[in-house]
Formats: sequence, C-alpha cells, structure tokens
Amino acid sequence: MSALWLLLASYLLGSIPFGLIIGKLWGAIDVREHGSGNIGTSNVMRTVGKSAAAVVLVLDVLKGALPVVAAQSLDLSDWIVAGAGAAAVAGHVWSLFLRFNGGKGIATALGVAFAFDLRLALALLAVWILVVFVTRYISVGSLAGAVCMPVFVWAFGHGSAYVGAACLISLLAFWRHRSNVSRLLSGTEYRFGERATARADRR
Repeated sequence: MSALWLLLASYLLGSIPFGLIIGKLWGAIDVREHGSGNIGTSNVMRTVGKSAAAVVLVLDVLKGALPVVAAQSLDLSDWIVAGAGAAAVAGHVWSLFLRFNGGKGIATALGVAFAFDLRLALALLAVWILVVFVTRYISVGSLAGAVCMPVFVWAFGHGSAYVGAACLISLLAFWRHRSNVSRLLSGTEYRFGERATARADRR
C-alpha cells in the first residue's frame, strides 16, 4: 500500500505546473498563450526571462528527483523506485491540474536521472549541451538525450526496472515533441536564445 501511495504522490508532484505558476507570478502571463505554448523551461525563458526559467528548471528537476530519492530511502524495490520516477514524468506530461495536458518532461526526466545515477545525468547533460551547441535547437538536444537515456542506463549497469523506466520516459519525450519535429521540418522551430512575445503561431 505504501508503494501505491508513493506512486500516486509522485504523479501528483510531477503534475504541479511550475512553469505556469512562475510565469504568472514573475511575468503576469500565461506561458501557454505565448511562444511555443509549452509550460517548460525553454518557453519560460523565451517569454518571461532567464531568471524565471532558472527557477522553473530547478523546480522541475526536483519534482523528478524527489520521488526517486523517497522510494530509495524507503528501501523499496527497483521497480517501485523506477516507477516513481516514471510517474513524476507522466505527471508533468499529463498534469492533473491542467486537465491532463502539460509539458514535455525533459527537466523532470533529468531530475529522475540525477536520482538514478549522477553519472547518467552528467552524460545526458553532456549530450544535450553538445547537440544544442551544434544545432542551436533545444528540442533536438532534448530528443538526443531521450534516445541516449535508456542506452546510458543500460551501459551504467542498471537493471531491467531502470532500463524499462528510461524507455518509457524516452517514448513520452518523443510523443510530446511531435509539434517540435513538425516545426523542425518546416523550418519554424525556435532556436536557442530566440525571444518570443506573441502568441504561438508555431505551436
């Protein structure tokens, strides 16, 4: 029963739309009506600013890491630990507080990676930084990280529970980036550092 409550709490924590909250408190805007329309760090940076985006990033990372750390501290099975991380990402993607809409789960997934294995998180960050530096597209860096996550989890010697959760998180990331892929193909995707103030016509 404690495992079930933990998974539910992980989902609810993941569901908290920090990007939306910080956007309204910091910039008095609904970030869903600006830029890409997403509630994540990237769109907050474009529409509200770097400081607000940094706060959102930290909070979204924490809501991925804390459920995993809680499950580990309770000495629960690897499947529950991995499930807690996946539930937090699912909460971000399908937020209970946004009528089961939400963000793309990348920062929350990074928090899960930090709690799984510091080496994993650092490796994923390195991939993201390299790809964004080369392409200037945050979405491409995020997708590259999503591809690498299950591979790195396996390479660092983690078991099937962690690999399975990483595969699920990767699939969620690709599912939520469908619009980004469409914009990349049409040449209308936002580049890193590009400012957005108008309601998204690229969504």
